[in-house]
Amino acid sequence: MWFVYILKSKNYKKSYVGFTNNIERRLREHNEGKNYYTKRFKPWILLKIEEYKQQTEARKREKYYKSGIGREKLKEIFKHCGMV
Repeated sequence: MWFVYILKSKNYKKSYVGFTNNIERRLREHNEGKNYYTKRFKPWILLKIEEYKQQTEARKREKYYKSGIGREKLKEIFKHCGMV
């Protein structure tokens, strides 16, 4: 299985969208500072996970969230979670 995940920084108004086949490992890597972008804004909390059977499906969804219309969708997700 492949996962698209949405992270939100606990201390900054920053978010991150990615995809992986191991969500626990990937979240740990972000919080340990092993990613150039996310190490500056740690710690991170996991807001949402979407599950996909194929890597190509997960990658397509990640690209959607990183697009202009996808960013608008993220704002709705953050508002729903009380993070805006």
